Amino acid sequence: MHSQNGLAKILVVDDVPENVRLMEAVLVPRGYQVVSATNGREALDVVEAENPDLILLDVMMPEMDGYAVCTHLREHEETAVLPVIMVTSSIGQEKTRAIEAGADDFIPKPFNHDELLTRVKSLLRIKRYHDTIKELNRTLEQRVESQVEELERLKQLQRFLSPQLADAILSSGDESVLRSHRRQVTVLFCDLRGYTNFADSVEPEELMGVLSEFHAAIGQLVERYEATVGSLQGDGVELFFNDPIEIPDAPLRAVKLSCSLREEMAMLLERWRKRGYELDFGVGIALGYATCGEIGFEGRSDYAAIGSVTNLAARLSDEATGGQILVAQRLFAEVEDHVEIEPVGEFTLKGFPRPVPAFNVLSVRA
Repeated sequence: MHSQNGLAKILVVDDVPENVRLMEAVLVPRGYQVVSATNGREALDVVEAENPDLILLDVMMPEMDGYAVCTHLREHEETAVLPVIMVTSSIGQEKTRAIEAGADDFIPKPFNHDELLTRVKSLLRIKRYHDTIKELNRTLEQRVESQVEELERLKQLQRFLSPQLADAILSSGDESVLRSHRRQVTVLFCDLRGYTNFADSVEPEELMGVLSEFHAAIGQLVERYEATVGSLQGDGVELFFNDPIEIPDAPLRAVKLSCSLREEMAMLLERWRKRGYELDFGVGIALGYATCGEIGFEGRSDYAAIGSVTNLAARLSDEATGGQILVAQRLFAEVEDHVEIEPVGEFTLKGFPRPVPAFNVLSVRA
């Protein structure tokens, strides 16, 4: 804490009032602010209350001498580098003890005024360097803390967003998109066929290995096609497109992701069959409006798209046979110029009053 005129505050500690006044007579005309203490214990109280920039510390004082005061200051982080000049009556043994106690400098009595001012000025310059470094460290700590918080936010966001979308939200600094809102989305459900029987017949380690490979295949495609992960539940995966970041070709991206997944799954299924696992997969895709946003509670939340479009995609996925990609009629209308599709008739789906037409995606046109 500097004095109001911007120059340093110096604490003079001496049990002889005349010595204190002598120091003041030398320092005050040079613009230094002087505070004083008459013994060691008082000195420590003044240090805490006044936060001086430098201490001129007499050695010989009753109760608590200068060595004990200096040792105490060096043991505490906030005063470990506070400059201390010890005022000694001799330059022999007292000098050695002053250095051992942690003094930065010493000056013998009677002191030379110019020498005192030179040493004070030198140590105050070092103190300013320490203060600057301390401030830089504090600023750095704040920046690191801020970056750690940002990484935590990124980890939270990446649980349900592709890395590109998480980065976009972080760079904008705006998480308002996570609040509840309505938007037209394309929803894709995919799950494994034969999973229940498989899960009942293999060891947990084998089960986890299969799920890990399945999720890894989907994870690569989520990033490539900028999908949002709605839920990841065992053998079932929900993705949606056009939220929280809007994209122009959401229906086609969903279909392209599905076709890419079918290619990936062909290799996976072959590998699994060699191990004796009878598994397949199916996909359902629908287009419609949903209520989107973050749902959950403190410490555990997901990003979800809720509405009949989500139910429709899930029901179509249930109806898909091995390798089929079933799309609803509304989505088919958006992509028909870009894909080869075959009608597969109408399905009576739970939660839907009328039969629902569906189409199987054969391929995406070049």
